Amino acid sequence: MTWPTYGTFVIFAAIVVIAPGPDFAVVVRNSLARGRTAGFFTSLGVVISCLLQGTLAAFGVGLVIARSQPLFLAIRWAGVAYLGYLGVQALLAARRGAGWESANTEAVPRTRRLAALRQGFLCNITNPKVLAFYLSVLPQFLGHAGTPTIDALALAYTHAVLGVVWLFALVAFLHHVRAWIQRRRVRRGLDAMTGTALIGFASALAVESR
Repeated sequence: MTWPTYGTFVIFAAIVVIAPGPDFAVVVRNSLARGRTAGFFTSLGVVISCLLQGTLAAFGVGLVIARSQPLFLAIRWAGVAYLGYLGVQALLAARRGAGWESANTEAVPRTRRLAALRQGFLCNITNPKVLAFYLSVLPQFLGHAGTPTIDALALAYTHAVLGVVWLFALVAFLHHVRAWIQRRRVRRGLDAMTGTALIGFASALAVESR
C-alpha cells in the first residue's frame, strides 16, 4: 500500500465516519440526556467495536462470519432489536418529558459509565454494515505488494481513530450547547427525534434482512 493510496482511504473513511448513522444517534442521545462523560464512554464503546471488527476482517475471521448466512442474519436481527429498544426508550423519555441528568463528571457513577460503554459497543457490534464495510472497502485499497494483513489492520485502525476523533468532537460540542437546550419542550423534541431516527435505522436494517 502506497502513501497516496492511504491518503485516499483517509479521505474516504472520514466521509463515512461523519455520515450520521446509529452510532451518531446513540452518542447524541447519551451526551444530551446523560452528560459529557456518558457521551465519551458511548464513543469508546463504538470505537472498541470498530477495532474488534476491523481486526477480525484483517485476519479473515470476518469473512467467515459474513459467509455464514445464519450467523450474519442473527447479528443483523440482534441489531434490529437493540436499535428498536433504544429508540423506544428515547420515545418514552420524550413522552414523559424526563429531565436530563447532571453533566458533572463526578456525579456519574461507574455503573453508568459502563452502561454507556456497553450501549456504544452493542450498537456498533450488532450493525453488520460495519463488518461489511471492512470486508468490501479495505480490499480496494490493498495492493498486491507488501503485507496485506498489516496493511488491512492499518486501514481498519485508521478508520477507528477517525471515528473516535469525530465522536469526541461531537460530544464536546454537545456539552457546550447542552445548557442552552434544557427547556422541557426542546428536550422532548430532541428525544423524539433521536428515538424516531433509531427506530428508522432498525426498520431499514430489518428490511435489508428479508
